[in-house]
Amino acid sequence: MGFIDYVSNPAELPLGTLSELFLTAADQRSEELAFRHFPNDSDHIEDMSYGMVYELVRAVAMGIRGLGIERGNRVAILSETRVEWSICDYACLCAGVLDVPIYSTLAVPQVAYILEDSGSSLVFTSTIEQAEKALAASHQINGDIQIVLFDKSESTPDNVLGWEDFLEKGSTLSRDIGNDAFRIMAMEAEPDDVATILYTSGTTGNPKGVMLTHNNLWSNVTATTRVFSHEKGDNSLVFLPLSHVLQRMVSYWLFFQGDTVTYAHSMETVADDIKLVRPSIVVSVPRLYEKIYNAVTNADGLKRKLVQWAQRTGAYWAEDKLSGREPSYVLKLKYRLADVLVFKKVRAAMGGKIRFFVSGGAPLAKEINHFFFSAGIWIMEGYGLTETSPVTNVNSFEDFRIGTVGKPVPGTEIRISKEGEILIRGPQVMKSYYNLPDATAQAIDSEGWFHTGDVGEIDEDGFLSITGRIKDIIVTASGKNVSPQPIENLLKTNRFVDQVVMIGDRRNFCVILVVPSFSDLESWVLNKDGIGSLDAKTLLARKDVQDLMREQIFNYLKDLAPFQSPKKIGLIESPFTIEDGTLTPTQKVKRRVVEERYSTLIEGFYLEENFDQTVFVEM
Repeated sequence: MGFIDYVSNPAELPLGTLSELFLTAADQRSEELAFRHFPNDSDHIEDMSYGMVYELVRAVAMGIRGLGIERGNRVAILSETRVEWSICDYACLCAGVLDVPIYSTLAVPQVAYILEDSGSSLVFTSTIEQAEKALAASHQINGDIQIVLFDKSESTPDNVLGWEDFLEKGSTLSRDIGNDAFRIMAMEAEPDDVATILYTSGTTGNPKGVMLTHNNLWSNVTATTRVFSHEKGDNSLVFLPLSHVLQRMVSYWLFFQGDTVTYAHSMETVADDIKLVRPSIVVSVPRLYEKIYNAVTNADGLKRKLVQWAQRTGAYWAEDKLSGREPSYVLKLKYRLADVLVFKKVRAAMGGKIRFFVSGGAPLAKEINHFFFSAGIWIMEGYGLTETSPVTNVNSFEDFRIGTVGKPVPGTEIRISKEGEILIRGPQVMKSYYNLPDATAQAIDSEGWFHTGDVGEIDEDGFLSITGRIKDIIVTASGKNVSPQPIENLLKTNRFVDQVVMIGDRRNFCVILVVPSFSDLESWVLNKDGIGSLDAKTLLARKDVQDLMREQIFNYLKDLAPFQSPKKIGLIESPFTIEDGTLTPTQKVKRRVVEERYSTLIEGFYLEENFDQTVFVEM
């Protein structure tokens, strides 16, 4: 198949605002179910109709105005994903203030930077810990910042306003000015007005504030509506950070469509919540799908053989289906048996009502998507950035090709530069970076093309594939270019691999750092020697474990070209996390931070005395 350097999906998208989206949906569905959540982290689900959401948003919007915050001012939200987050977001939009999402995992200095750079004068916080973080951050910048706390707490600081008190004051103001005045205020927004400033997590340097207008996000909602049809009874489980634009835009889309949204207890409870909620639409990053895939394929004994047989059978069936061929009678019979014995159980573990998943934020391994398709579960992999609101491409039921991020959404143009960089043009492209005109000029050229920094290719049918990131491309000492992402994604499908980072820029050969799946290593040792309950350090010290990891990794990578294949393996005891600074809040590895942190280990790979050693262990 050949490749092209340009594709577009021409469409006339009406201009609009998010406050208009909110009012329209609330008016049309006042009695229908909008949100469900678990108050106070209980097991009880509380329902909220569109009408109830409308009244809460009115109260919060007037509460914001009652604190002296005017149209065009900035208000921050420092909270995990929860129903109050969405209420405050809609309230800010209707009050005409710009909300500034802050990832709940960020440390005080990072919070302080965003508060100061954005000029935020109010912070909504979820827990007492987040409120204390906001207080500490405000002290660092000597800012006069008001703080509202969602959770009830007996130890609330004097200068922090409780959610119930804030709502009571807002409700009083709302009654005083009346409903008509609120709607007039909400409808003052213009499509080109900035709705929000989102600070990109970034892998180096200070984050940049991305200014997205009402119409940037509204156009993405409209485009998504044309890609995915609504079905009566659709509902979604929300657990990704609403601070990230993907979940936030999808939440607008769900609200606009009339789909019920349930807020998960937390990221850690997704496996249980998904069985309870039984959603039809779920948006996630590849990490969730990787965990499910490994949990299913990592069975032991006879069960493992059964899963492997079902996986092979499903792969043959999927190959026929995706190629437009009808599977043979014998294959159909085998597939039906595989479905009863394995795939049906996979669907049941996810509630049994999934209509489709959406995957974004990072590349999804083809093997994993193939497996889910075989199991009767569609994962619509897509692409976009914070600066593009975010969706530029996504697979759909009509246009589905595993290994790609789909065709452009309506109204979007995609071009591949001479250097291989993906360029985007469309109504979803940001207005600018906040107070950074030079950075804006570098990102958006004179013809309106946004330069993504990602490398990709477009096949002759118009499907886009992401092949790497310009800053991540490894150029070896011999001048060979290696894109690490596809290699890393391939290794993540191995049952013994949890996290992986490839290194080798300006060096003689590539190497790979691996955080093993210690639970699977422990099971392997238990089955082999009858020894269990071994900690990570003890496991990595075993020569048989090192030999196993060498065999597994090199076997998975045996089809790579010699210059692509890593020559050394470093086994890491501690996982990469947001808290230790090796992951961004969107789960992307900070490659440079990892390389600096493990510099001693990496340098040992290239010492002459270690020429014959292939597996190294972090000491």
